[in-house]
Amino acid sequence: MRLDGFGLLVEDMAKMIRFYRDVLGFEFKEAEDTSNVYLVKDGTLFLLYGRKDFEKMTNRRYEYIKGLNGHSEIALYVDTFEEVDVAFKNAVENGATPVLEPELEPWGQRTCYIADPEGNLIEIGSWNKLFEEKDAGR
Repeated sequence: MRLDGFGLLVEDMAKMIRFYRDVLGFEFKEAEDTSNVYLVKDGTLFLLYGRKDFEKMTNRRYEYIKGLNGHSEIALYVDTFEEVDVAFKNAVENGATPVLEPELEPWGQRTCYIADPEGNLIEIGSWNKLFEEKDAGR
């Protein structure tokens, strides 16, 4: 098997589409009124599924945590430490919830955390290296 993409089950599809498209720069592939929305970020498929539509499709009810949650995270990479700070500032100014301001971690990564409108965690980090070089030597 190969990873094709990943997704989130969402309550407010239009709000979540606007956040990922307008705040984080995901490329939008569908109309806002569909039950399954495809977005792409740097060649990775990112899916948003309407919770009610998914429940109807699977004929089951699910539990959903409201507010900030720590079930998973989406990790985004930028090439420089400075870009971490700029991305954090821009995201928060455009509606992201700040979770952890940018800081240099003991392992050498500069990282920060924000949350999307439904409380899903998003990490923005950098090793101060180009993306293509970040894993060399680790």
